[in-house]
Amino acid sequence: MAEPSWISLTTDYGLTDGFVAACHGVIGRLAPRARVIDVTHLIPPADVRRGAAVLAQTVPYLPWGVHVAVVDPGVGTRRRGIAVAAEGGLLVGPDNGLLVEAAEALGGIDRVVELSSPDWLAPQVSRTFHGRDVFAPVAARLATGSPLADAGPAVDPDDLVRLTPPTVRVTAGVLTAEVSTVDQFGNVQLAAEGGLLDPLPDTVVVAGHVAVRGRTFADANPGALVVYVDSADRVAVAVNGGRAVDLLAVRVGDLLTVTGGWG
Repeated sequence: MAEPSWISLTTDYGLTDGFVAACHGVIGRLAPRARVIDVTHLIPPADVRRGAAVLAQTVPYLPWGVHVAVVDPGVGTRRRGIAVAAEGGLLVGPDNGLLVEAAEALGGIDRVVELSSPDWLAPQVSRTFHGRDVFAPVAARLATGSPLADAGPAVDPDDLVRLTPPTVRVTAGVLTAEVSTVDQFGNVQLAAEGGLLDPLPDTVVVAGHVAVRGRTFADANPGALVVYVDSADRVAVAVNGGRAVDLLAVRVGDLLTVTGGWG
C-alpha cells in the first residue's frame, strides 16, 4: 500500500469555533509533511446522510490518501470509531453509516479496524471531541505509513452500520425519488441515478411545476425549472437564475416526483 501524503477533512463543525483548527493542529504535529484538504465543515449539524453523500461524491476526485469524516451525533456513546481500507484510499470516522458509501465509491471495502489502540489516540480522549482526539491522530499516523492493523482489532465489514437506502421508485412515466442534497445554489439533487431520466419526455412535471429536460441550466428560460443529470450522475432540479429548493419547497429527505405529463 502506498504511503498517503494527503488527508481530507469533512465535518459538521462549522467555521465559527476552533474545532477545525484543533484537528489541523493535531495532524500538523504528528504528520507535518501531510497536506490537508478541507472538503467542507458546513454539513448541517448531525446530518449523517448529507455528510455521507457529500463524502461519497467527493472522494473519487481527491488524491489517494486518508479521508476523515466527522458527523457524529453519537459521539461518546458505544458507537465505534473505525478506519476503513478501500482500493482508492483510507477512511476514518464513526461507525454510523457515514463512511460506507464513500468506501464503495473508492472501490469497495477491503478491511476495517476498530480504533482502540491507546498509542494511536490522544493521551486524554474527550468524550465529545473525537475528531481531535481519535480521528485526527489516527489519520496522521496512517498518513505517515503506520500499518492499519496496529490501530485496533479487525471488524467484519458486514457488521458496519449502514444508512437506510434512499427511496427511488420508477413506474410508467413517473420517477419518485428522495431529495439527497441541496447545494448552496439551491439546486435539488435526487437519489436517483441520471439514467432514470432517459424514458421521460423533453417536458416533464416536477411537483406540479412544468420543467424541461436539459443538460445545463441555460436550457430553461430564466426563472424556469430544468431537470438534468448533475456532475455526480444524479437527477437534479434547478431554476435558471433562481433557487429550485425555494420554488419546490422541499428539504433533504422529502420525496419528489418527476412525471412525463399532467396525467
